[in-house]
Amino acid sequence: MPTPEISVVITVFNEERNIQPLLEATYNALQHLDYELVLVDDGSVDRTVSEVKRLANDRTSLLIFNRNYGQTTALAAGIDQATGRYLATMDGDLQNDPSDIPIMLEKAKSENWDVVAGRRANRQDGFVLRKVPSKIANWVIRNTTKVFLSDYGCTLRVYKAQIAQNMGLYGELHRFIPVLAKQQGAKMTEIDVKHHPRIHGSSNYGMGRTFKVMADLILMLFFQKYFQRPIHVFGTAGLLAFFLGVLVNIYLLILKIIGEDIWGRPILLVGFILLLGGIQLITTGIIAEIIVRTYFESQDKKTYRVKEIFKGE
Repeated sequence: MPTPEISVVITVFNEERNIQPLLEATYNALQHLDYELVLVDDGSVDRTVSEVKRLANDRTSLLIFNRNYGQTTALAAGIDQATGRYLATMDGDLQNDPSDIPIMLEKAKSENWDVVAGRRANRQDGFVLRKVPSKIANWVIRNTTKVFLSDYGCTLRVYKAQIAQNMGLYGELHRFIPVLAKQQGAKMTEIDVKHHPRIHGSSNYGMGRTFKVMADLILMLFFQKYFQRPIHVFGTAGLLAFFLGVLVNIYLLILKIIGEDIWGRPILLVGFILLLGGIQLITTGIIAEIIVRTYFESQDKKTYRVKEIFKGE
């Protein structure tokens, strides 16, 4: 089969009433492109699958999960299935508009961007429960990861295939896809895209995801700075704690020598905790280093990515 210019990956979960307008809008938007459409059903329990099978054209494939795994896993499966030179991702709830995809693809091609991210210029969501938490989360992510995009919550993005297929999506890291792409040295930009209010179905997001985002952010910061050298974070913290513990215990020893009673003092407990904690952190760093080396060497992975090899004639 010839390689399509773009693969569009759409994740769906209990979207039976959205499937027909979604497919109609997507086919209409992509009709002038050489495309394939990859839908991933993330364990729907309604008629989503049967609706896709009823309406799919010959450029559409459908991956059906046996249960709900979450959006990140669904995106990863769709990206693995895709064969296009470029990939686009979007949600299946009709809030993203597929008519933006040709514009984003043209920008990626004409200006040689690795990632073109959507920015919901006129977001059609609730102000208190959706927009405000999103603005706060975007600000925190931008200023901690130093990847300066305006809208991390917009799933509508276009990627070069080699960037999308090497991001390593696990857990719930779909919110941090731009950070994962940046780790590969991707050049990215963003453009305003359309955003529609949800008509059918209900959102799967709530305020409870805020804590998950913060937990994932800690993981992303670790990946950004210390994934290949975990001893730098664990070892540094461990050595600092260990030497503080040594100083505390030297101080207590001096007090003991001059005849003071040190038993029962809280600082005695602090000294032992710092010593033991320091040793544990250093040990954790060494174990993490061994795990990282096993990760790369057992799978013949490289710790670098070559953008291009040029040979003069």
